[in-house]
Amino acid sequence: MNTFKRFAVTLYLVLLCALVAPSTMMADESDQATKLTFSESVEVPGQVLPAGTYWFTLVDNASDRNVVQIWNADRTQLVTTILAIPDYRMQPKGKTVINFEERPADQPEAIQSWFYPGNNYGAAFVYPKTRATQLAKQTSRPVLSMRNEQVPDTTQIKQVPVNAVTPSGEEVEVSEIAAMQPIMPEEAPADSLPETATSLPLLGLIGMLSLAAGLALQAVTRRA
Repeated sequence: MNTFKRFAVTLYLVLLCALVAPSTMMADESDQATKLTFSESVEVPGQVLPAGTYWFTLVDNASDRNVVQIWNADRTQLVTTILAIPDYRMQPKGKTVINFEERPADQPEAIQSWFYPGNNYGAAFVYPKTRATQLAKQTSRPVLSMRNEQVPDTTQIKQVPVNAVTPSGEEVEVSEIAAMQPIMPEEAPADSLPETATSLPLLGLIGMLSLAAGLALQAVTRRA
């Protein structure tokens, strides 16, 4: 009896620790790390990403600047660093949303913005001026732009001036975009959104551990 009770209590304590531990092991959402899988090549500022799996992380979310870093599938290699500014949507969604710029059929889709699940604010990507001018003409809407030179350093990139290029090629202040009526960017449909890393497997583990802990306590009570 005593041996069984000691075993049951020990098992319960182990299970209890396992239930508490995930709260400290869950990913820190401050960097909004998101795992995205693209079935086709996609364009981001400065380059085209081949089809595959990538991690998007938010390095800095200052009030008027975002810095987004894109990593390879296992997050061992930094692919690129992107300047972005906050974008806003009235209705947040429970999954990742990627907005694309319209483009000719023979070109990869260009990512316009990225929204983390459940967030009103996302990151609107800023393209080099030459490419922004081309996209603006193709989409008939203003496109965020910066100087053409790449600035890989996260500290320096936050200091780069950001403007917008209109379909006519005119450079305007970002604040002026709100006064225009741009065509809304294409939003990836819900049934084809890229894969997003979630905590569902963790929630399932917590549920199983809770059930095991309850059965152990019930066994101790019956034995007593």
